[in-house]
Amino acid sequence: MTVLSFPLIITIAVIIIFLLIFFHYVPFFLWINALSAGVRISLVQLFLMRLRRVPPHTIVYAMIEGHKAGLKMITRDNLEAHYLAGGHVEKVVHALVSASKANIDLTFQMATAIDLAGRDVLEAVRMSVNPKVIDTPPVSAVAMDGIQLIAKARVTVRANIKRLVGGAGEETILARVGEGIVSSIGSAVSHKSVLENPDSISKLVLKKGLDAGTAFEILSIDIADIDIGKNIGAVLQMDQAQADKNIAQARAEERRAMAIALEQEMKAKAQEARAKVIEAEAEVPIAMAEAFRNGNLGIMDYYRMENIKADTDMRDSIAKPQGGGNKK
Repeated sequence: MTVLSFPLIITIAVIIIFLLIFFHYVPFFLWINALSAGVRISLVQLFLMRLRRVPPHTIVYAMIEGHKAGLKMITRDNLEAHYLAGGHVEKVVHALVSASKANIDLTFQMATAIDLAGRDVLEAVRMSVNPKVIDTPPVSAVAMDGIQLIAKARVTVRANIKRLVGGAGEETILARVGEGIVSSIGSAVSHKSVLENPDSISKLVLKKGLDAGTAFEILSIDIADIDIGKNIGAVLQMDQAQADKNIAQARAEERRAMAIALEQEMKAKAQEARAKVIEAEAEVPIAMAEAFRNGNLGIMDYYRMENIKADTDMRDSIAKPQGGGNKK
């Protein structure tokens, strides 16, 4: 049995460690795969990718896919720059290949710009080939006759590659379509005309060019369902009538309060007048006594005055209806 010497063991260990380090930093087998697929790339570049913290597998496989699809625009420098900028290299390459097969004009710069803008460039290419249907939430609108209608629409859109960067999204499309539905129903004279011709809503909305400034192109707007809601006109009239009633009641209560206040004021004035009369009547005996002392009033004059007073009371009692009496 041959025993390995200590220096030979050290040499073998150093060689194994060197090979492990080499194959870790220099993806040799990946280089073989690239050469077998017809992609020319040097081992030095693969090693430098490791140092730049760029995954060689992602770049090489993307280059192989682009080479097999005949896309000469895909180069190693462009892919590395896009990865270092925070982009998705795989999605960009998949999107470019799909666009090339579907005869869609999509350049590498445009694809990377769309990807860096936060949009899914691969999904955008798929939407350009296969349009997407967006269901709007229920939209409530009131016709001129006061009847509320609740409509649901289906919007068929296609992605516009050239307007994906800076273009508005699906939320804007839904908001504009909802606004168009409200406007078209609100301009209808009767809700019956809308129920009879729901396609009139679609035609009117499509004429407004709602896809301007968005990342989509509206192909069609179809009214999926229309339901009758409340009679808003009648509800508003009832509310107005109730408000008018409350105002009239408030004004009547105000007039009643003013009348009560005026009555109280008149009663106060009457009591004040009666008090003055009583006060004046209390001074009559004093004045008569003073007239007796001064000789201005005699006994016969006094009796004559009493007779006149008694005669006046008798005539008042005769003039009043039966059952009535003098109120003091």
